[in-house]
Amino acid sequence: MLLAAANDDLSSNLSSAKKRKVVEHLCLLKAKDELSEEEENDMLDHLYTTQYQTGGVVAISLGRISDPNPERLTHALYMRFQRKESLDKFYESPFYLKILKEHVMTYCHGLINVDYESEVDDEMLSIFRKGEEFNQGVEFVLLISFNNGVLGNLAEHALASLASLMLEAPSLIVQFTHGLNFSPSSKEYTHGVIVRFRSVEAFEIFIGSKEYKDVWRSEFDPIVQKYLSLHYSVDPVGTEIMDMLLVRRVMNLLEARDLD
Repeated sequence: MLLAAANDDLSSNLSSAKKRKVVEHLCLLKAKDELSEEEENDMLDHLYTTQYQTGGVVAISLGRISDPNPERLTHALYMRFQRKESLDKFYESPFYLKILKEHVMTYCHGLINVDYESEVDDEMLSIFRKGEEFNQGVEFVLLISFNNGVLGNLAEHALASLASLMLEAPSLIVQFTHGLNFSPSSKEYTHGVIVRFRSVEAFEIFIGSKEYKDVWRSEFDPIVQKYLSLHYSVDPVGTEIMDMLLVRRVMNLLEARDLD
């Protein structure tokens, strides 16, 4: 049983901790079918290094989506900002717009953006998603469109029930956030949820648990118009590859400046 494996003392501490507001940005990409490994690496390389060329990014993860999905989305980019003003500047950044034009949309048919404000524990490792707990695992993304007329108490109650269940599973879940989507470019989904699981096994245990299925059936099914769930792996090997790509990218930037 999922709840039997939970640590009650830890979940109680998590729920009572002081909180800090953060802004979550999610970009889901639909790459072309014939995308080569070199093209994929180029796209991920430039997206990853964007955090160092545009201010305000405090956390990032990205990767190839693990399972097929109805939207045929293939890759996901997640970023965290400390405030909405930083996200607004990111969207308008000439550097990001150039990367989007030359190294992303060249390889993709389209994208979905979801942005929302949420809260995390007010301590550095949680805010910046740093430390051993965040070095690997699975990033789970859940996008929800609630039926018209239920964006108030019913929707919030459903999300609160899901959050409560996640708080009861600290042995499986490192961190989760959820909130109302305010992205001006993508209004297809009203809410977003992002969960970092400790491992693939932890993800499978939670998603397959009776508790999760019961919450979804009782709280979400009656009021959800549509939803999309997907996940991608974050592991030390992937982190090392991204760091190598970053070094290569920085070296290329320095060489280009020297030539200028």
